[in-house]
Amino acid sequence: MSSVLVVEDDPDHRALLHVALGKSSPRLRVESVQDGVEALDYLWCRGSYADRGPDLLPRLVLLDINLPRLSGLEVLRQLRGEPRTRRLPVVLLSSSREPSDRAAGYDLGANSYVCKPSSFRDLVALVRQVSDYWLIINEPPPA
Repeated sequence: MSSVLVVEDDPDHRALLHVALGKSSPRLRVESVQDGVEALDYLWCRGSYADRGPDLLPRLVLLDINLPRLSGLEVLRQLRGEPRTRRLPVVLLSSSREPSDRAAGYDLGANSYVCKPSSFRDLVALVRQVSDYWLIINEPPPA
């Protein structure tokens, strides 16, 4: 079963993303964390996630860039510096339309940068397109 990790500090946005992903792909397992430190702990099986199997990486990470404790951009920088997570597909999902944020994300190795829409219907459509591409159409990198 494919899984997606949602890294989002806003509980309402996190809940909406869970619902949108569920509508997009009902068999998809959706995990979520609320900040950058927790994201790295989850992906690297540290702290409260130490019992997670290290081979159980999600197929996709939806990463907000404005996070407490450790920014999404810093999370991305660290993921790309670690061989095990270097090729993990990361889609930056942000409310920022600033060219400097997009440039920074791509410079750090983001696979995609997507602006959060304002309506739930548009969010569901966006999430369906993103998940269809990354989980169905795209050929993942070799293990």
